[in-house]
Amino acid sequence: MEATPNEQAASTPTTCYRHPDRETHVRCTRCDRYICPDCMREAAVGFQCPECVNEGNREVRQARTAFGGTLRQNFVPVVTYTLIALNVLAYIAQATLGDEFTNRFDNLGRGLMAPNGDLYNDTGMPIPGLEQVGVAYGEWWRLLTSAFLHQPPTSGIGPLHLLMNMYMLWMLGRVVEQGLGRSRYLALYLISAIGGSVLGYVISPDQPALGASGAIFGLIGAYYLMTRRLGRPDTQFLITGLLWLVISAGFTSWEGHLGGLLAGGATAFVFAYTPQHHRKILHIAGPAVVLVVLIATTLIKTSTL
Repeated sequence: MEATPNEQAASTPTTCYRHPDRETHVRCTRCDRYICPDCMREAAVGFQCPECVNEGNREVRQARTAFGGTLRQNFVPVVTYTLIALNVLAYIAQATLGDEFTNRFDNLGRGLMAPNGDLYNDTGMPIPGLEQVGVAYGEWWRLLTSAFLHQPPTSGIGPLHLLMNMYMLWMLGRVVEQGLGRSRYLALYLISAIGGSVLGYVISPDQPALGASGAIFGLIGAYYLMTRRLGRPDTQFLITGLLWLVISAGFTSWEGHLGGLLAGGATAFVFAYTPQHHRKILHIAGPAVVLVVLIATTLIKTSTL
């Protein structure tokens, strides 16, 4: 007597959907497919297949900070370390290539450069043998590159300028990066750096400036706003930063410090106080608006020179 179709199906060995050569009688509790021991992933009830486990992991929302940063168990401040490395490499280039390299990338609004790299005040009229240089003449990159340069070894306080800024970046950067997340933190740092350069360009276009201080002051403002948002404002740290801004005004670029603080503070305010349900849009739109304001300010200043 012939077997019925149901009896034939029952007698056919069941195999793993990923490994058809392996017989098994265990099903995934989520998709009901057969899985062999190599494909079994222990679940709350029974076992699941690898695909269902991966899909479930994608559906689980990652824990985030109050500012949108992803909480990581073993957090490494990759962006902070990268920024420090870039500053150190730029300083090595300054020490190796000399003043001409520094004069090509510092924050100078307008000036005249001799073939040997020496700078002279710009009278507004071309002078044979001297090159008109600066942001006003289209060298817009200076607004950013100057934030990665510091006083050369033979000028001013030399390497101490770099060491002081990198120490502050290491102290503050790790905390702010962990709170904001890498992309927000990088945006904050760069906008703060540009903000410091723009205010320096607006107020003192004939005075070259350099240093990461504008970005550092942006981090100071961000750190204060973050602690304030969490209900424990570190007012003393902010006051210390403001006092240094005033005290150092006579021998540093106070315009760069103030510009970084304002641009960084505006950006950090958006990151810190945006409601969660509007976070995705405003955390992009907010920094973009600040950047547009900085660009517009630069263009307006350039048109007056």
